[in-house]
Amino acid sequence: MRSWKPNQVTVAYTRPMPHEPLTAQTNVETFFRSDLRVGTITRVEPFPEARTPAWKLWIDFGPDIGERKSSARLTEIYTVADLVGRQVVALMNVPPRQVGPMQSECLVTGFPTDQGVVLTTVERPVPNGTRLF
Repeated sequence: MRSWKPNQVTVAYTRPMPHEPLTAQTNVETFFRSDLRVGTITRVEPFPEARTPAWKLWIDFGPDIGERKSSARLTEIYTVADLVGRQVVALMNVPPRQVGPMQSECLVTGFPTDQGVVLTTVERPVPNGTRLF
């Protein structure tokens, strides 16, 4: 079992989770409080200081939002060449989180698999900063 500490709250998860039961039912208003946006990865660097292997990502969310940094545990599946230029979906309205010497400014989303985390992407290009609804 792995754990992750966003803002002093520990969230435990196991991988993979293909048969995880559904969570409690919610409403549309609660869903829309999550600000999920598309952005293009412009730069990727190794993150040797991270406790779990990860990449440092710089993601362009368009002229209104700008560039945000994120730490992402994607090293099992993705190389630098796989990531640069790829559009990804990230949660934007989370507070910055200190990850080693880096401040992560958004949460890149993905799905756990036996091979590693698979990124949430878009089916065709959309303008950076577009919000998911």
